[in-house]
Amino acid sequence: MDFNEIRKLVKLVEASAISSLEVEEGELSIRIEKHTLAPAPLPPLSLPGGYAPAPAPVYQMATPAAPPALVVASHLLEVKAPMVGTFYRSPGPDKEPFVKLGDSIAPGKTLCILEAMKIMNEIEAELSGRVVEILVENGQPVQFDQVLFRIEP
Repeated sequence: MDFNEIRKLVKLVEASAISSLEVEEGELSIRIEKHTLAPAPLPPLSLPGGYAPAPAPVYQMATPAAPPALVVASHLLEVKAPMVGTFYRSPGPDKEPFVKLGDSIAPGKTLCILEAMKIMNEIEAELSGRVVEILVENGQPVQFDQVLFRIEP
């Protein structure tokens, strides 16, 4: 089971009335739960050979909706997180940030990295403009649909 299949399962749970889903494929078992008040820890994944991944933080899922990547807020555009994960401003701890306040951006420009399930996902700009707000600190966990940047077109 790959990351995209797991993402589809999460979206299925978010969009439906069910509160949990458990899927087993071979020795791999995944349980997805939807919580409305507070997140609860997920049971550990069991992998072949007795190995278990390091426990990852669990975040409360946003209400089901098809999120637009950009939303108009007054005259500024908001770039939102397409997934739950950890926000990184640069490709490494000793590297320069992808973008800084005041930087001009164009479509395809990498804005940040969201780490989800040990996979680094580059988030790219879908518009041209100037970065006027960076709303998340480096290394901070983010929620699905959380505003990351505000862009002046």
